[in-house]
Amino acid sequence: MKQVVQNYKSGELALLDVPAPGCKPGGVLVRSAFSLISTGTELMKVSEAGMSMLGKARSRPDQVAKVVQSVAANGVPATYRKVMGKLDSYTPLGYSLCGVVEQVGAGVDDVKAGDLVACAGNEHALHAELNWVPKNLYAPVPDGLPARHAAFGTVGSIAMQGVRQGESRLGEVALVVGLGLIGQLVVQLLAASGVRVVGADPDPARCELAERLGAAACGDPGSAAVESAVAELTGGHGVDQVYLAAGGGSNQPVELAARLSRDRGRVVDIGKCRLDLPWNAYYEKELDVRFSRSYGPGRYDPAYELEGRDYPIGYVRWTERRNLACFLDLAARGRVDVEPLVSHVADFDDAVETYRSLKDGELKAVAVLFRYPGQQEEAPRAQAPAVNVPAVGRSGGAVPVPARPVKSPVRLAFVGAGNYATSMLLPHLAQREGVELSTVVTTTALSAANAQRKFGFAGATTDLDAVLGDESVDAVFVVTRHSSHAELTRKALLAGKTVFVEKPLALTGDELAGVLAAVEESGNDRLQVGFNRRFAPLLQEARKRFGVRTGPASLRYLVNAGRLDHGSWYLRQDTEGSRFAGEGGHFIDTASWLLGADPVSVYAVAPSGNEDLQVVLRYPDGSTAAISYVTTGSPGFPKETLDLIADGKVLRLDDFVRASVYAGKRWVSSRLPKARDKGQSAELAAFVKAVRTGGPMPVPLESLVATTAATLAVQAGLAGGAPVTLTSAP
Repeated sequence: MKQVVQNYKSGELALLDVPAPGCKPGGVLVRSAFSLISTGTELMKVSEAGMSMLGKARSRPDQVAKVVQSVAANGVPATYRKVMGKLDSYTPLGYSLCGVVEQVGAGVDDVKAGDLVACAGNEHALHAELNWVPKNLYAPVPDGLPARHAAFGTVGSIAMQGVRQGESRLGEVALVVGLGLIGQLVVQLLAASGVRVVGADPDPARCELAERLGAAACGDPGSAAVESAVAELTGGHGVDQVYLAAGGGSNQPVELAARLSRDRGRVVDIGKCRLDLPWNAYYEKELDVRFSRSYGPGRYDPAYELEGRDYPIGYVRWTERRNLACFLDLAARGRVDVEPLVSHVADFDDAVETYRSLKDGELKAVAVLFRYPGQQEEAPRAQAPAVNVPAVGRSGGAVPVPARPVKSPVRLAFVGAGNYATSMLLPHLAQREGVELSTVVTTTALSAANAQRKFGFAGATTDLDAVLGDESVDAVFVVTRHSSHAELTRKALLAGKTVFVEKPLALTGDELAGVLAAVEESGNDRLQVGFNRRFAPLLQEARKRFGVRTGPASLRYLVNAGRLDHGSWYLRQDTEGSRFAGEGGHFIDTASWLLGADPVSVYAVAPSGNEDLQVVLRYPDGSTAAISYVTTGSPGFPKETLDLIADGKVLRLDDFVRASVYAGKRWVSSRLPKARDKGQSAELAAFVKAVRTGGPMPVPLESLVATTAATLAVQAGLAGGAPVTLTSAP
């Protein structure tokens, strides 16, 4: 299928051939009929992509701050790879469309194949021929509403949420600053609510359009016409609400709002304009400044948007989806008219040229629609023709094959191509001789296409079964979200593949048991978990310098994990497990490797009110390892520090930057390391060698299972308040 994409590093726009998305549970697969270009938000993104690196940094200071934090935690080289990997990737455009349901996922019962729906979301309602859309981000289109009008549903919801934030009432007067696409819709919604509207925009054509659509008067914000209209309509008191629907770097909109508002009026920011509030003016009038968050309640909440958890209507009357349905209803009943806003309709095949014309100013437009192949003025309502849509996660039933040495090159497939895979694993594999990147499998088409372009995969797909059934694939990497690791690993083992799965191997005891059952059923124990720290060259050298240990040891491992950004999927404990369950295996594996044994018991305690953990592991020879996993420390302090003490010797590791051993003769590593190397390259080299030769896996299965069981025991220990004894690994 085709999709509009942009490379944020180079600014390149392309209509790319990408794999079709699969239809996952909890949503529907939609074939696009019309999609709407947001001439404000999208063109701002397109313009930013054309800036220099310095210009991009100035436009996104929030992202610059994250880069600085990443440098402190991970070092310059790793941060550079991560940042450039994100910049030099294709990103999608679009977030408002209408199309026909082609396939319905499990758990969806309010629409069927052939229904017309309006869709929202900058990850789901893209300028693409096919989109998978979760349940709370689509709404059925009322009978009689043309598909090209229903494509306005998302931007209409944005305007509607802004009006709701203003709490407008019958007979009030409002000022709308900025009469672009959102501003024009705000004008109509206010007029439909019995509010008299004054518009402000420097473009006379937009002012004229707003007056035709219901505004009482409009004019240039710098002219006297706007002030005169406000004075006449309000008796000199000022407007009840101001809606800021403008963009750009001027502070004029907020200054105009202060001047023309009544005492205790409301100022609602919908667009992205400069907000240097003149303190005296806002203070003296005691103005109520409010922000309107996109489409409404539910936005940026993964539980609502991705998992389909609706908010009870008795507590949240207007959610994202209810706003979308309400706007479609108003449009169907003629209370809002979007047809006058349509400046241009372009065939989807001309998408790149259309963006270029908009960016260069050749095409002056309020709203531009893409019309997809096979669509006329209105999308068909009849049953859509059946198509064979590939899907991720269908059971394969492949016949297990025995592990075997393979000839060079080793052919690798990747399931998942997120940030860790593309910044920490694939760069090493793409440069390694004797390795061929066969196929990348993702649930979203664009991420697969990005990985294929950047790392040279021979193929890209959303069909996992096709890869597991491909006898030419020697090994499968599972680099997806934590909740899917165990099931994908189980399937790959049953298919006879050698498997590299990023940590964690499992989130529950049942998941771990399922993986072991697959090993027993297939006879295939060719498994590696991404515990890379034991392969770090600096730690390897320090362990060698420390020498053979004869007595029990004490190990202290401080992990200054820091706080996660709001909205991080790591925080979804109900589906992705606790944060320690996700990454704690790293530290347990490192401790066990240094101590040369697997733990026999785990004791864990946590301070009340935060995510900090203290974990004590006991080993067969009496050695102990204390892991302090903290999220409340300073981001300027190193992320990982480790001390191993035994036999009158001390090994010290400082964040994989410096190491030292205090023994008969002190050894200190170079103070000028080339990079912070946590062992990914050496780990991958060992894995590829094992696949090629058929030799032992880099880490014994027993150790992988013991580390996973110890990680899971931490949660059990916290719940029970007592040490947890670990049984012997199988």
